Amino acid sequence: MTDRPQIYLTRKECFSACHRLHSPFLSEEANREVYGKCNNPNGHGHNYTVEVTVFGPVDSKTGMVMNITDLKEYMEQAIMKKLDHLNLDKDVPYFKNLPSTTENVAIFIWDSLKLLMAKPELLYEVKIYETDKNSVIYRGEKHPPGYEPPQKPVAVKPKISSSETSSNLSSDSDG
Repeated sequence: MTDRPQIYLTRKECFSACHRLHSPFLSEEANREVYGKCNNPNGHGHNYTVEVTVFGPVDSKTGMVMNITDLKEYMEQAIMKKLDHLNLDKDVPYFKNLPSTTENVAIFIWDSLKLLMAKPELLYEVKIYETDKNSVIYRGEKHPPGYEPPQKPVAVKPKISSSETSSNLSSDSDG
């Protein structure tokens, strides 16, 4: 531990990519049910915004946690060169057998940055905005070996009463 001030430093980048939400572990019917319109066989695209945050002590000589130019280059290598203007499912080997959800994109970016950074221990957070309404945050958390998540009862979807019609229902999935 250090007695020097600890600072969060964040840099933002935007990239465009297309994908199809589809899991090789589910049937075609289950994929349609789980992913809805985002399971379109022709895919769909997003303009993603990614914020990468590092956290650490301010260097007494440079006055910085990390040189922002270095962070910019790490993000260029890990995000822009690997994901921008690509089909995530077809052009990025990582997603060959893994659904290209925003959660998995965040993990991919985290892991890619960790491999590039001179001081990977400074990486604090990867936040991705898939849309204006949907975002994910990943901070490298993993469960310890043997971890068993609590068992929850299976959720039951509410039934629509016959008095409701599709005209007064709306979807806010913004997939």
